[in-house]
Amino acid sequence: MNFIKRGLLSMKARKGRTILQLFIFTIVCVLILSGFTIQSAANKASELARQELGGDVTLSVDREKQMEAQQKESSSSSGGTTERRMFESTPVAVAAVKKLAELDHVAGYNLYSNTQAMASGFEPIASSNDTSQTDDSSTQQGPGGNDSNRPQMVQADLSVSGVLDSATATKFKAGTDKLVSGKAITASDVGKNVVMIEKTLAEENDLKVGDKIKIQSSDEATTVELTIQGIYETTDSGTDAAANFSFLNPYNTIYVPYTVANTIKGSDAKDTVDSAIYFMDDAANISAFEKAAKKVTAVNWDTFKLDANDATYQQMIGPINNVAAFSKNVVYIVSIAGALILGLLVMMQIRERKYEMGVLLAIGEKRSKLVGQFLVEILVVAVLSFGIAAVSSHYVAQVVGNQLLTQQNATASESTSTTNQRGPGGNGGGPGGGGPGFGSSLTANTAEIKSLDIQVSLEDMLKMGGIGVGIAFISVLLPSILVLRMNPKTILTKQE
Repeated sequence: MNFIKRGLLSMKARKGRTILQLFIFTIVCVLILSGFTIQSAANKASELARQELGGDVTLSVDREKQMEAQQKESSSSSGGTTERRMFESTPVAVAAVKKLAELDHVAGYNLYSNTQAMASGFEPIASSNDTSQTDDSSTQQGPGGNDSNRPQMVQADLSVSGVLDSATATKFKAGTDKLVSGKAITASDVGKNVVMIEKTLAEENDLKVGDKIKIQSSDEATTVELTIQGIYETTDSGTDAAANFSFLNPYNTIYVPYTVANTIKGSDAKDTVDSAIYFMDDAANISAFEKAAKKVTAVNWDTFKLDANDATYQQMIGPINNVAAFSKNVVYIVSIAGALILGLLVMMQIRERKYEMGVLLAIGEKRSKLVGQFLVEILVVAVLSFGIAAVSSHYVAQVVGNQLLTQQNATASESTSTTNQRGPGGNGGGPGGGGPGFGSSLTANTAEIKSLDIQVSLEDMLKMGGIGVGIAFISVLLPSILVLRMNPKTILTKQE
C-alpha cells in the first residue's frame, strides 16, 4: 500500500483529529488571507488618495533665516546699540516662480500676492468693535468717492487676495469659499482689473456681476477701478481680531489677479508675488521636486524656502497606514502561532503513532515515505482550509478592516481636534486668507476614507498558500525528525 493511500485511510480512521486540524488550519488561513487582503486594500486606498490629493509645496520667505540675519546685523552694528528686529516682506520674482513650475512632477501652481485696501464708493461690512472709521461717511468720502476728506491715518477695510487662479486658492480648495455666480479668476485674467467679492458684501451694496467698484491703497496714492466678474460665498467665521479690524472680516476679502494686488502695493511689487504653491502630481514625488528645485539658481535659497504642505494627505492616509501595519503584524503573529500550534498537535499525534511507525519501518518502509504520509495528511487538510479561507476571508476582512479603520479615524480626529485647540493655524497667506498657510481649515474639510474596498486577489491567495504550505511542512518535519531518528527496535521496545 503506497503512503498516499495510507494517509487518506488514516485521516478517515481518525476523523476527530482530522476535524480538529481542519478547524485550526482554517482559522490560521482565514486570518492570514484576511491580513493580506486588508493590506492590499489599504495600499490601494493609499495609492488612490495620494494620486487624487497629490501634495502641495510652498515657496515663501524663510522667516527664520531672515530674523537670524537681522539679529547678526544688529549685534554687529556700530555704537554697541541693539536694534529691534522687524518683520520684512520679501517678494519673489514671478520669473523665478515659473522656473520651478517647469520642473517634473508639477501638475499646476498658484501665485499669491496679498495686501489691504480701502473701499471707495461702497461700504465694507462693518466690524462691531472697529473704531478706525468714523460714522460720518461724509468725512470719509468726498463727492464721487474720491476720499478727499479722509484722515491721513485710516485703517484699511478690505483684504485683497491676489491670486493666479482662484479655483485652486486654498480656501476654495478647502470648500470654505465657493463661487455662486459669475466667473472665477484664472491665469487669463492676469493684467486685467477684475474682482471677485463676497456675497454678503455684494448684497449690502446692491452689487452684481458686471458692476464696477473702486479700491484705494492705504496711503491713498493709488486707486483702481475693478469690474466684478464673480461673487463667492464664504463659511469662514474669521478670528476674534475680525471684531476689531474690518479688513480681517471674511466678508471683506476680495479676490483679484495678483497683478492688481501688486498695483495697490506700488511699483516695487511689479512682477513679484509673496509666495507660490506647486501642486504635485503625486505626494510621493515631493522630495524629488524639492531636490530638483534646489538646483534652480533663479531662486535665492538663502532667502526663500520650500515647505511641503501634505497635511491633508497625511491626515487621510494616517489611519489607512495604521490598519495596514496592524494587518501585517497579524500575518506574522498568526503564521508563527499557527506553526507552533499545528506542530504541537502533529507532534502529539506522531508520538501516539510510534507503534505504527515502528511496524512500518520493521517491514522495510522507507522513512521518507512515512514523512510523506504525514505530509499528505496535513496537506489535504491544508487544501480544504485554503478553499474555506478563500470563500470566507472576504467577509471577515471587510468587517475587521472597516472596524479598524473606523477606530483609527476616530483616534485621528481626536488628535486633530486636540491640536487645533492648542492653537489655531497661522494664516500664512496674508490678510486675504487665500495664502498657503490656511492649513487647519483645509484639513478640517477633508473627507476621511471610511471604508476599504476588500477584494481577495490571486496574489493574496498565492501568498497565503505559500505560508500555509510552509506551516504544514514545519509542523510535520520537526516532530517527525524527533521520532524517526530512532531505529524500529527502539521504537517498538519503548511502546507501552
